[in-house]
Amino acid sequence: MRRAERPGAPQGGRVLVVDDEPDIRELLELTLLRMGLGVASVGTIAEAKDELKAARYDLCLTDMRLADGEGLELARRLREAAPGLSIVLISGYFYRDDTEIAEALAAGVVDGFVSKPFQHDAIRTIVRNAHTRP
Repeated sequence: MRRAERPGAPQGGRVLVVDDEPDIRELLELTLLRMGLGVASVGTIAEAKDELKAARYDLCLTDMRLADGEGLELARRLREAAPGLSIVLISGYFYRDDTEIAEALAAGVVDGFVSKPFQHDAIRTIVRNAHTRP
């Protein structure tokens, strides 16, 4: 597991990044740190579960497809275990049928969705929106 946190307590909350691509994790870490957020990042669902047991997070950014499972399934489990946790899905796959994602958004399973490759501004906007949801 790789942690990237600013010294001291984060002022804007804590974010867990779950992505199996180290370059994507690093890009997200840098973007989120510059937003004043505390960040921890992991590459698997198993590591995410361990991290969520060890620390409290306000937001989880998870890839849709991970080596050990689906990010949407992780999101469903997280929504049940931690109802106050905001969850944003990230995907590099273009879906012909995005019904499952739309249903997840409508059901409140996730708070946002970002396609790869993404722009820094898109990440900042969706993180702000998910982080300030009621």
